[in-house]
Amino acid sequence: MYHYYYWNDWYSGWGWILWFGIVFLLFSSIGNWGYSYRAHQKYHTLPRKGAVDILNERYARGEINREEYGQMKSDLAKA
Repeated sequence: MYHYYYWNDWYSGWGWILWFGIVFLLFSSIGNWGYSYRAHQKYHTLPRKGAVDILNERYARGEINREEYGQMKSDLAKA
């Protein structure tokens, strides 16, 4: 008559190493996914500047004069 115990051959010897390997791979995969998700999340939440915002900054810094500003702004309004 065979007796099946909780501590059968699977849980002794190489079975524990396999289970630790599976748990390690599971946790490392979840950790890698979480890290990559958070690392890429910051790039999607940055507000993007529009062309008019950049034009206003250039005019405020004095890189372009009033005529150039007016011409560029009208060109952007047409597009």
